[in-house]
Amino acid sequence: MRIPFLGGRREEPAAAPDAEGIAELLAECELLRCQASGDGVRLDDSAASLEALDQMVPRWRDDEETLAWLGNDAGLYLGTVIVRTVAGAVWRIRRDGQPVVRLASGREFDVVAAGREWAASGAPQLAQLYAEVAEY
Repeated sequence: MRIPFLGGRREEPAAAPDAEGIAELLAECELLRCQASGDGVRLDDSAASLEALDQMVPRWRDDEETLAWLGNDAGLYLGTVIVRTVAGAVWRIRRDGQPVVRLASGREFDVVAAGREWAASGAPQLAQLYAEVAEY
C-alpha cells in the first residue's frame, strides 16, 4: 500500500532570486531622490543625472546620519545607472549582504563604498566613476 503523504517527499527547488525585483528595490534611493528633487535635479537613471548630482551643494555633510544614508543611496543610484546603461552589468549580492555591480568582464565594483566616499568628500565624482566603469 502506498500512502502519498508518508515518505518519498519531493524537495521543491529553491526559488531563484528575482533579479528584476532586486534591481527595482536597489533603485529606490529615496533620500537621494528627495535631496536631488529639492535641488531641482531630476534622476532619470542616466549618466547625465550623475553629472547633475556631482554639481549639487553638499548640505548633507553637516549631519552624520544623513551623510551615511545619502552616501549609501548615491552608491545604489550609481549602480542602478550602470546596470541600466552598461551592457552586461548586473547586480550581485555578496555573502555579506553588500550589493555590488558585476560587469560583463567579471570585475565587481563596490558602488556603495564609492557612493559613501562621494557623499563625504565629493571625490571621486559619480560621473567620473561611471565613465571608468563603462570602459570595461
